[in-house]
Amino acid sequence: MIKESTICAISTPSGQGAIALVRVSGAEALVVCNHIFTPANKAESILNQLHATVRFGTIVEATGAVVDEVLVSVFRAPHSFTGEDLVEISCHASQYIQQRILQLLLDNGCTMASAGEFTQRAFLNGKMDLLQAEAVADVIASTSAASHRLAVNQMRGGFSSELTVLRAQLLDFTSLVELELDFSEEEVEFANREQLKELAEKIDRMISRLVDSFSVGNAIKTGIPVAIVGKTNVGKSTLLNVLLHEERAIVSDVHGTTRDVIEDTIVLGGLTFRFIDTAGIRQTLDKVESLGIEKTFQKIQQASIVLLLIDSTEGITGIKDFITEQLPYSEGKKLIVVYNKADLITAAKKAELEAIALPPDVVPAFISAKQKREIDRLQQLLLEAAQVPAISANDVIVTNARHYEALQKALTAIKRVGEGLQQNISGDFLSQDIRECLHYLGEITGQISTDEVLGNIFSKFCIGK
Repeated sequence: MIKESTICAISTPSGQGAIALVRVSGAEALVVCNHIFTPANKAESILNQLHATVRFGTIVEATGAVVDEVLVSVFRAPHSFTGEDLVEISCHASQYIQQRILQLLLDNGCTMASAGEFTQRAFLNGKMDLLQAEAVADVIASTSAASHRLAVNQMRGGFSSELTVLRAQLLDFTSLVELELDFSEEEVEFANREQLKELAEKIDRMISRLVDSFSVGNAIKTGIPVAIVGKTNVGKSTLLNVLLHEERAIVSDVHGTTRDVIEDTIVLGGLTFRFIDTAGIRQTLDKVESLGIEKTFQKIQQASIVLLLIDSTEGITGIKDFITEQLPYSEGKKLIVVYNKADLITAAKKAELEAIALPPDVVPAFISAKQKREIDRLQQLLLEAAQVPAISANDVIVTNARHYEALQKALTAIKRVGEGLQQNISGDFLSQDIRECLHYLGEITGQISTDEVLGNIFSKFCIGK
């Protein structure tokens, strides 16, 4: 059905703008567009238009009324994005014009594209594997230089190439192991067990590296979670607003203003940080505020970095006690102790604060959120705490939870292969474990897939892509 139908969709988001794009793909794409498009040079029919060329003309109603002046780009099969004949109509971004062109296409035999159907057709027509198709969505959704770099690398086949090499090597060996089963009575050995052991260890290391990279990849893709924690009225909401360069949270002298969790993101040094402003920690009888404080401790557990914000004008004993109480909640996290309102303290008080014992890898920061002082220093500490390695264009890092899950299962299977070789198990059991590893690697690239999996993946795409 997909092969036979010709689909259309608006590929640009709704809203005010200058130009919009309407996309058409399928065997009848050129014929349908020829019915509604009149080139400025009537001798140059769209049906004869060459691949990757553009024509200027008008979209006209059946009555001859002009809808809009447009540019029509033609991409002929099999060299288009979808692998089919594909036409892109660039029109003015009026909602009326876009909808009218779409209606004319539907009236002439097109059907509305479902979410991600253009990319799905590209996958089904062999223009890209499933991993690359998912990377298309990641490129669209990328919000930082790092996430964009990873998505582009995957879209261009960096991850796919690595998996293809692994599968090819395993396939060679499993073919030889299974060939031995046909000659079981003659006790011949086609697959060198020592070479297979070396390969299993090599693949184990490669998959382990990919699995371990997910924590970094996921942080780059979704943002590094940073919880801003502290007592009431220490300036948490003020700091959030300063970091985001907007009035995102309510700032007040009244204690307990922030009762719920407020989240927003910002890009620093090419990385996305997801800041979480939490309710101030204090003893309270207010049920709503108590729920907010409970959420604070939940968010600390979910965060990778904890910004422990302290009012530097408070007494030293109270500050020491508060830090001691909060340190257990930050175990396993990167902790940054931030002394706010530092513009209001003396040099002697600052020296006392600097003398407070902190964990060995924690360097305190002295800032004034209200006066926007030393915010650059705090941002630098955040980048250092993120500990994201420098990523080159050729680095393969896993960012997709589906890929991570499949790799974990493939890793379990290849470890069984190694154990089986150590125990000298029979070829039929060995082959079964190799086949299982191959299966999970194939799930990532789409060499092994089901309609349900494909439907779930492409349903998350936007319409028109």
